Amino acid sequence: MDVVALAGIGLLTGMTTVLFGFGGGFVAVPVVVWADAALGVDAMRVATATSALVMVVNAGFATAVTPWRVLRALRGSGRLLLLLAAGASAGAAAARFAPAGPARWAFVAYVALTVVDLLLRPGFLRPRAREAVPVTPRPLPALLGAPVGAVAAFLGVGGSVMTVPAMRRAGHTMRVAAALANPLTLAIALPATAVALCGAALPAAADAHVHLVGLVDVRAASALLLGALPVIAVLRRRPPRISDRTHAWAYIGLLATVTVAMPLAG
Repeated sequence: MDVVALAGIGLLTGMTTVLFGFGGGFVAVPVVVWADAALGVDAMRVATATSALVMVVNAGFATAVTPWRVLRALRGSGRLLLLLAAGASAGAAAARFAPAGPARWAFVAYVALTVVDLLLRPGFLRPRAREAVPVTPRPLPALLGAPVGAVAAFLGVGGSVMTVPAMRRAGHTMRVAAALANPLTLAIALPATAVALCGAALPAAADAHVHLVGLVDVRAASALLLGALPVIAVLRRRPPRISDRTHAWAYIGLLATVTVAMPLAG
């Protein structure tokens, strides 16, 4: 896949970062699997590592331009952030040694189960108590940090696939849940990226003409970020006006699209 095409898809990762808190990783994984299909079964490992770097930059930038009045909701979440980082370190290390084929199907299965859960269980599309939405969003319980970080880093989905539904069910609007997902994603992506950059490059990469630093495809990551960062800057300044229910349905629709796209990625 050429750089122009990757940059175009980067526009989508920028949109998902702002609108859904994804940081781009969850969209980047199938795209990089497709772009690096010449690596065979190792494409999933490279995609997971590359998506971590994309998430660090996207989520970090999105957090930096988020109003402090929103980020204030995470005050007192130091333990949660530390446990997210610890879990992510373990998950990223495990991903280096896990069989690539099963990891790919685990990604598909996890996202598909998330879609089913969001559709069937109350609290996401149908908030339990709309009138009781808190003025100040509540952070997630700290004990969720380690398992969320481990699963997110292992699969490359980014923490927002878990944190946004959890915050939504706590009564938050989609806009607030997505905004708070970015700093939480950053806590996961930083250690995952460090592990990925320290990994040994794959011997097959040279034959496939893929330029890796550790396990990260720097060319693909750069192209994705080239498209994403300007979109994040614009949408943070002028967020689109979307009803909360439409926003929630769009979140589910994107998850469903990636679930279908991943098996077709190569």
